[in-house]
Amino acid sequence: MVKRYQMFIGGQWRDGVEGKTFKSYNPATGEVNGIIAEADEKDVDLAVKAARRAFEWGTWAEMTPSDRGRLLYRAAQKMWEKADFLAKIESMDNGLPINETKWIALPATIDVLEFYAGLANKVQGETLASPGIRLNYTLREPLGVIGAIVPWNFPLMLTMWKLAPALAAGNTIVIKPAEQTPISVLELAKIFQEVGIPDGVINVVPGFGSTAGQALASHPDIDKIAFTGSTSTGRIIMQSASKHLKPLSLELGGKSPNIVFADANLEDAVNGSMFGIYFAQGQVCAAGSRLFIQESIYDKFMDLFVRRAQSIRIGNPLETTTQMGPQISEEQLQRIEKYVATGLEEGARLLTGGKRFTDAGSGYFYTPTIFENVTNEMTIAREEIFGPVVSVIRFKDEEDALAKANDSIYGLAAGVWTNDLKRAHRMVRQLKAGTVYVNTYSMLDSACPFGGTKQSGFGRELGIQAMDMYTQIKHVWLDLNKEGFNWYGF
Repeated sequence: MVKRYQMFIGGQWRDGVEGKTFKSYNPATGEVNGIIAEADEKDVDLAVKAARRAFEWGTWAEMTPSDRGRLLYRAAQKMWEKADFLAKIESMDNGLPINETKWIALPATIDVLEFYAGLANKVQGETLASPGIRLNYTLREPLGVIGAIVPWNFPLMLTMWKLAPALAAGNTIVIKPAEQTPISVLELAKIFQEVGIPDGVINVVPGFGSTAGQALASHPDIDKIAFTGSTSTGRIIMQSASKHLKPLSLELGGKSPNIVFADANLEDAVNGSMFGIYFAQGQVCAAGSRLFIQESIYDKFMDLFVRRAQSIRIGNPLETTTQMGPQISEEQLQRIEKYVATGLEEGARLLTGGKRFTDAGSGYFYTPTIFENVTNEMTIAREEIFGPVVSVIRFKDEEDALAKANDSIYGLAAGVWTNDLKRAHRMVRQLKAGTVYVNTYSMLDSACPFGGTKQSGFGRELGIQAMDMYTQIKHVWLDLNKEGFNWYGF
């Protein structure tokens, strides 16, 4: 039987106020994964009120930072115990191959929780240099109630990027998972409930962006919005948040350049470029979707790159031999097909792929796709496709590569492959991106800040820097003058 899931509000599992539901589908089969309680404006309001109560009064408000850290660490340990279950749920929810879920995404998710569990009692203010007649210092305090809107490509991981630092800093949170992938986030809430998270600290309101997402972004009692998703949706959320001058952090789209110089290790560059575009079916905001190859090694690189792409094993994401699973939905498949057609119309040459993959059944599979003869002015080189489609562009020298790489509205990530140390440092300084990878691509670490520039958003997730997004500074001025208060002239 298809499993039913309720929303999680104020420590209670409950149906929506209007009793509405929606279906979550397995993208590998097209079958129903679960029937989900659908939140609307009334449910979001209840969740925000529950989060406010937990923040202002009760167990969470009174809990010491060290005790918060211990609670978060217990949740991390429980996640390790349930790792196989969570990996399977996540792969059925979003189509990520089980090896990538089990050995990459899920360990990275738990590591984030452990990292911020250790930071919970290290949120500190400063004593400021002042004359002896006064004491000035700062307190770093939680913001309050956080609204988190997360996408469907890495539901658990991108939820944790927001949940872990928010809770470590002492905030409470209302999470709106993507309507395509709510199940793993609801299962995560169960784990936190099992380890004793106080009622109202974590709330999960599954629903659609136009209803639940809009209600959360515009709610007057939300103190900050954290969003990961498309640039177009980010603009809408900014408009909603502006009604109440609500601070927000946005991790948005990308069209990241991946640059291979002639002196690079060819084998490493090919393998890294493969991972950069085909990991998670290309449904990665930092995907190296613009691949720049220096002219002198172009033919040699492309021969190896195309053959490797054609050897990728597409299939059931729950099978350990699968290297690439399905796209998230029929809608996403059609989006990819539209871009491929546009690429052909504008003069790009299709080397491989460019069609649906039907041998794996009725799921939403697409073949690894490579375009060459691409110019930076083409649509497929300028707009985010969010699929396994790479645009290959030739370049002459360092200056040419920089000019073409930076010619984009996005600035999330970039890659450089070279054995010239001086060149690597020059490129790092001049590439306009939040993260620059040298002789690797698409790596993450809990201790390293991640975020973009330009229309890829603002704010940084991960690292100590993320705590700045979930705290605010209060300045304290204490008069020590033994003569008492004196306003000159009186």
